[in-house]
Amino acid sequence: MDGFMLYAVTYFLVAITLIVLTLSLIQHFKTSKLKKIINDLELQKNKVIGSPILVELSKVESLIKNEIIENRVKGWQNRFDDIKNNKIPSINDLLLEADFLLEKKQYNEVAKKITEVEMRLYEARSKTEHILEEVQEITLSEEKNRETLTKLKAKYRTLLQAFATAKEDYGEVAKPIELQFENIERRFHDFEKAMEENDYDEVSHIVRAIDEMIKHMQVVIDEVPSIVISITMIIPKRTEEVLKTYEQMQNDGYQLDFLNVEYNIEEIEKKISEIKDKVKVLNLEEVIFELKTFMEYLDNLFNDFEREKMVKKVFEENIIIFKTKMVKLNRIVNEFYGQLEVLKRQYSLSKEELDSLDTLSGDLNNLNLDFRALSDTIKTKVFPFSKLNKELEVLSLKLSKIEDRLEVIISSLGSMKDDEVRAKEQLTDINKFLVKAKSKMREHKLPIVPNNYFIQLKEAQIAIKEVTKELDKKPIDIDTLNTRVDTARDLVLKLYNFTNEMVKTSMLAEMAIVYGNRYRSTKTKIEDGLSRAEIFFIRGEYKRALEVAINTIDIIEPGFYRHLLNLYESN
Repeated sequence: MDGFMLYAVTYFLVAITLIVLTLSLIQHFKTSKLKKIINDLELQKNKVIGSPILVELSKVESLIKNEIIENRVKGWQNRFDDIKNNKIPSINDLLLEADFLLEKKQYNEVAKKITEVEMRLYEARSKTEHILEEVQEITLSEEKNRETLTKLKAKYRTLLQAFATAKEDYGEVAKPIELQFENIERRFHDFEKAMEENDYDEVSHIVRAIDEMIKHMQVVIDEVPSIVISITMIIPKRTEEVLKTYEQMQNDGYQLDFLNVEYNIEEIEKKISEIKDKVKVLNLEEVIFELKTFMEYLDNLFNDFEREKMVKKVFEENIIIFKTKMVKLNRIVNEFYGQLEVLKRQYSLSKEELDSLDTLSGDLNNLNLDFRALSDTIKTKVFPFSKLNKELEVLSLKLSKIEDRLEVIISSLGSMKDDEVRAKEQLTDINKFLVKAKSKMREHKLPIVPNNYFIQLKEAQIAIKEVTKELDKKPIDIDTLNTRVDTARDLVLKLYNFTNEMVKTSMLAEMAIVYGNRYRSTKTKIEDGLSRAEIFFIRGEYKRALEVAINTIDIIEPGFYRHLLNLYESN
C-alpha cells in the first residue's frame, strides 16, 4: 500500500513538472515571436528616414537655380523634418512601451501597441515615399526627359525623311507641313533652353507638346497623300461620272428625283471645299471618315442606278404579263356573267354563291381602276420604276387572289353540271340493276316470293321516281339531286343483292333436298328431316329449308355443304 502511494505521488509530481515546462515553453515562444515583430518594426522605422530620401534631397539642393525650385525644395525639407522630428519619435515611444509591456508578459497590450505602431509607420512611410516621388521628378527629370526626347527626335527624322521623299504627293498641303516641322524643331530648342535653366515644369510641358505634335504629324504624313488624291482626283472624277450617268438616265425616261442626286452632290462639293481648308491647317479630325462616307455614297448611287435599270426591265416584263392576265380574267368573268342567267334557270344557286360572284365582280372592277391609274402614272414619268414595280406587285397579288376565287366559283358551278350528268348516268345504271333484279326473280320460278322482296322493290322504284322528278325540275337543286341519287342507288343495290342471295339460297335448298332423296329409305331420321326441309321450302323459308337439309344429309355424308357448293358452281 505504501509503495502504491509512493508511485502515485511520483506520477503526480512528474505531471506537474511537465505542465509547468510546457507552459514555460509556450510563453517563451510567444515572447520570442512578439520580440521579433518589435525588432522588425524598429528596422522599418529606420528605413523610413534612411538614405534614399536623404540622397535625393541632397541632389535637388544642387539643382536650385530659380526661386520656384528653391520654394519646392524648402517645402519638401519641411515635410521631411516633420516626419523625422515628430512622427518617428512618436513611433520610438510606442516601440519602447511595447518592449516594457513584453517584459511584464502583458501580451494583449503588446499586440495593441504593435498594431498602433504599424498604422503610424504606414502613414510615415507613405508620406516619405510621396516626397521621394516628387523630388525624383526633378532629380531624374533630365535623364528621363533626355531619353524621351531622343526617341522623339528619331521619330521626327523618320517623318521628315518620309515627307521629303514624297513631297509632291502632298500638293498644296506641303507648305503647312513644312511649317509644322519647323515648329517642332523650335520646340526642341525650347527644351534645351528650359533644361539649362532647370525649369523642370516647363520641360515636362515641352516634352508632352513635342510628343503630341509628332503623333499628329505621324497621322498627317500617313493620311494626307490619300486625302489629297481623294479630294483632287478620285471624288471629283466619281462625281462627274455620277452626274453624267444621272443625266443620261433622266434623258432615257428614268425618274430619279427620289435619290436627291443634284442636292447631295452640291453638298459634297461644299464639304470637300471645307475639308480642303481643314487639311491646309493640318486639321484631319473626321476628314477620313467624311471622305469614306462620300465614296460609299457615290458607289451606292451607281448601285441605285443599276438597280433602277434592272427594275425597269423587270417592270416592263411584268406589266405585259399582268395585262395578259387581266384581259383573260375580264373575258372569263364577262363570259361567265353572260351565262349566269342560264345557270340560274338550270340550277338552284345559293345566296352565298351569288354574293361571292358579286363581290368578285366588284373587286375585279376596282382592280381594273387601279391598273388604269397605274398606267396613267407611268405616262407621267413622275415615279421611279422601283416604286411602280412595287405597286404592280400589289396589283399582281390582288389579281392572283381574284383568279383563285374565280377558279373556286367556276369549279363549284361547273361541278353542278357534272353532278347533273353523273346523276343521269347513275340513273341509267340504277335502272339496269333494277331490271336485272326483276329478271333474276322471273327466271327462277320460286314457289313463294317473300314479302320483303316486294317491299324493297317498291322502295327502290319510289326512289328512282324521286331522282327523275329532281332531274325534271328547273332550276335543279344539286344537293337534293345528289341525295336522291345516293338513296336510289343504295336501295336498288340492296334489292339486287337480296334477290341474288334469295335465289341462290332457294336453288341450294332445292338441290340439297333432291340430293338427299337417295338416302330417304336408309333411316327414318333422314326421311323426317328432308320432309321438314320440303315444308320450309314450300312456305318460302328457303334459308331454313337449306339449313335443315344440310344438317340432315350431314348425318350420312359429313361435310356435305362444301360438296353442295361445288355442285352449284358446276351448274
